Amino acid sequence: MASLPTTTPPPPTPTFLLLSYPAPRVLLITMNRPKDLNCMNTTAQWEMDAVWKWLDAEPNLSVAIITGTGRAFSAGADLKEWNSSMDADADPNSRMGNAPAFTPLSRRLGKKPVIAAVNGLAMGGGTEFIVNCDLVVAAEEAYFGLPEVKRGISPIGGALPRLIRTIGLQRASEFALTGRNVTAKEALAWGLVNKVVPKSELVAEAVKYATAIAVNSPDAIICTRAGIRQGWETAAVEEAVGITMDREFAELQKGENILEGLKAFSEKRSPVWKASRL
Repeated sequence: MASLPTTTPPPPTPTFLLLSYPAPRVLLITMNRPKDLNCMNTTAQWEMDAVWKWLDAEPNLSVAIITGTGRAFSAGADLKEWNSSMDADADPNSRMGNAPAFTPLSRRLGKKPVIAAVNGLAMGGGTEFIVNCDLVVAAEEAYFGLPEVKRGISPIGGALPRLIRTIGLQRASEFALTGRNVTAKEALAWGLVNKVVPKSELVAEAVKYATAIAVNSPDAIICTRAGIRQGWETAAVEEAVGITMDREFAELQKGENILEGLKAFSEKRSPVWKASRL
């Protein structure tokens, strides 16, 4: 059996996720409930929560890709489980709509970037996932939707305020209040998607993006992403700059990778990075 390319074993993912390593420092996460359109029950969400925590802690990984099997990226929450949790005799504290103990991808802050490779339909929570991903590559036949308003619920998993920052108030309102589907081509025009490709090229294209990120300094990846995210989250430009300089950049300057990067440039060679100190 080949040894793992990581220093620690991944958490167990027996019911929902397949994990693989398509390139150095790159983790590929595949949602694997195709008969259920990769919808997410509570067990699946706990699996994902454990993987995101492991990704951030694992020094041999710099970036992750998430995709799905079958014709769906993800149909979002398991509405059958949600319906059962609303039964009159069910514990109201266990309703799926309550604030969960796990952190879904749609609300993940994290340290390392995640690329969505959207292979098909992304409904509800599936769309909320991609809104919070750092890059999004979509298959030509992929489409997105927030149909919650048609089911008497609301897309409250984190997408609404993030959509405003990405596509603006009017488009976000059109998208979320009508519940209509948006094609990959339209999502590209809106700025929600980075690139649209044939489905046969989808994962390979996502791996190209991931590799282009992963070859860089592990410290610099985390620091740069933090600066971008601070601007997106706080919406105060100078405050975001100050926070990142005082926190991530201050730690970056204490590490070996900044020295290695500058030395390699001077010596006209490729840098040899160490594990991130961030």
